[in-house]
Amino acid sequence: MGYEPRTQAIYQITHRKPIPVPPPESLEDIWAADVFSLSKMQACLPKGVFKSLKKTIVSDAKLDPSVADIVASAMKDWAISKGALYYAHVFYPMTNATAEKHDGFISVQNDGTVISEFSGKTLIKGEPDGSSFPNGGIRSTFEARGYTAWDVTSPAYVMETDNGVTLCIPTVFVSWTGEALDKKIPLLRSIGAMNESATKVLKLLGNEDVARVNSSCGAEQEYFLVDAAFANSRPDLLLAGRTLFGKTPAKGQQFDDHYFGAIPERVQVFMQEVERRMYRLGIPAKTRHNEVAPGQFEIAPYFESADAATDHQQLTMTILRNTAKKHGFACLLHEKPFAGINGSGKHVNWSVSNATQGNLLDPGDTPHDNIQFLTFCGAVIRGVHKYGPLLRAVIATASNDHRLGANEAPPAIMSVYLGSQLEDVYEQIQKGAIIGSQPGGIMDLGVETLPTFMKDSGDRNRTSPFAFTGNRFEFRAVGSHQSVAGPLIAMNTILADSLDWIANKLESELSAGTELNTAIFAILKEIMDEHGAVVFGGDGYSADWHKTAVEERGLPNLPTTADALPVLTEGYIEELFDKTGVLSPRELESRFEVYSEQYILSIEVEAKLVIDIAKTKIYPAAVAYLSNLSTTIASLKESGIDFDTEILNKVASLTSSMMGATSKLGIALEKEDFSSMKEHMQYSAKTIRPLMDEVREYADGLEGEIADDLWPLPKYQEMLFIK
Repeated sequence: MGYEPRTQAIYQITHRKPIPVPPPESLEDIWAADVFSLSKMQACLPKGVFKSLKKTIVSDAKLDPSVADIVASAMKDWAISKGALYYAHVFYPMTNATAEKHDGFISVQNDGTVISEFSGKTLIKGEPDGSSFPNGGIRSTFEARGYTAWDVTSPAYVMETDNGVTLCIPTVFVSWTGEALDKKIPLLRSIGAMNESATKVLKLLGNEDVARVNSSCGAEQEYFLVDAAFANSRPDLLLAGRTLFGKTPAKGQQFDDHYFGAIPERVQVFMQEVERRMYRLGIPAKTRHNEVAPGQFEIAPYFESADAATDHQQLTMTILRNTAKKHGFACLLHEKPFAGINGSGKHVNWSVSNATQGNLLDPGDTPHDNIQFLTFCGAVIRGVHKYGPLLRAVIATASNDHRLGANEAPPAIMSVYLGSQLEDVYEQIQKGAIIGSQPGGIMDLGVETLPTFMKDSGDRNRTSPFAFTGNRFEFRAVGSHQSVAGPLIAMNTILADSLDWIANKLESELSAGTELNTAIFAILKEIMDEHGAVVFGGDGYSADWHKTAVEERGLPNLPTTADALPVLTEGYIEELFDKTGVLSPRELESRFEVYSEQYILSIEVEAKLVIDIAKTKIYPAAVAYLSNLSTTIASLKESGIDFDTEILNKVASLTSSMMGATSKLGIALEKEDFSSMKEHMQYSAKTIRPLMDEVREYADGLEGEIADDLWPLPKYQEMLFIK
């Protein structure tokens, strides 16, 4: 008889009945049906109140507090009509998670009866514990007060589960002393800073009518699906989100037969429900497909404003996880849940636009004479070169370290890919004269019945961490479980800084009587002379690039989170955030403290799991196999059969080595005398992680030797291929 939990899991999965597919619904009928949108507000609010609220949402005008009671009453009535009995202020603390506190609409009257009540004061302000969330020392344990404040720009919605309906109100989270304790406040500040600098540049370029500038975001979400019966049998998946042990199967992704392959029926039913729930919440899911690795998938939305996209990304991760449970899956958002095959990222497509000038990163058909585009693209080049270490720091996590730099994800060295056409244009600028732009050309497939079409002027580069892809930049190094807020804050802020620098230069040149085009090209030439080293169109995976980038171009290589996070303590980064008003020095320091602690704790949890699983699951299996094998060999010898003991000796040696490495790991975990958080992170990266890898090497060797029916953990081939 096989090892019961594992064989039972396989039986359960292979006999699992798929959830029935619900009847299709019209997109028009369900789109944003669960969102208290502008159109719904207009239908139920007095004209003056709606006009005031819309002005705040659309134009960043200050909220009129007098409208809060009326909006709260209408919001409550709408939510109750959808079946809600509770409301929740939803916010995003300095983790990559979503936080919410549920309160009932119930209000008990003097006569013992109850009514449904929701006031403007309650809508505007909530009060969660400010010291129980990660805060980096901003709040002491005994200083508990923190506030949530209504984010008017992000619409309320109802979240429906099998257990009921809740009105969810997007908010920001701030301490009693006024510091941001969340990811939303700095994001909104960064958008404001970028808008101010962009407006200044656009007006200097001759635009009189300039609408508010915002960044846009479309985040491609990669994830794995593993059957819940397997996941529940793996303590590492349950508590760490990744497999800490597992021998690479004979077949992985080497045949390239999973990418864009036919979506498994059970997975497609899951995807359809995910999309239905997303559409009801106004999240524009547009693309779904199999990703490169077996068991890996992707969902990508249509782009939208950065602040809305951030909220929607958090909702998307929640919906993926919750819907997966309903369908008998575990949705894994860890960047590297399985060793030896591709991990998961979250490519953040980022651009900048407004209602009057349009997409400011759209080169048009003749980018060489598009001064507006060249200016904004030049600002990005300067920002990525000057603040590349910051971009590395904001995507630094223990889990993302597993994929950055491998031949599946961009390297940890920050560079900009422009494509051959734009790279040529900027090289011309650097040489002092623009001649023209390389055309895209026509794609002729050589078959009469197939259409011809215009091909793009440049190829894509999947090895670049920051690549221009036609009318936007794609930050490819973001991790799959991360909030997009951190990367967006960094990109908006470095763009604001570069645009401000350009505006000051341009203003000075124009005041001196320099003609506009001459002044712009002189500024762009200076950018390329000082920052052109960051532009790279080759293979970011190659060893030559790593050597060239560091030794010849002076680009930093920060391979681990322990190397990257200290960037947040550098003086020039503090100055960047302080002068743009995005983060105060204290707020920036708190983020370093929080993210450093999360890194250390993540590795500590994994190390403890490695020890526990090695001792309580793998070691007993190895001992049982050795006992069975020894008995069998002894019996054969008694029968006069000479049996080779090589396997017995190998398993015994691997078992002994595994337990020796486990013991070393346990001793290493006991060290506590660290002089700083930086030293502790380096110890985690350079001592704890290698010891974990050593235990794994012996354990995975045992998996390849021990009888299959004795192995206690679901194997890679089962988790990846049985759906």
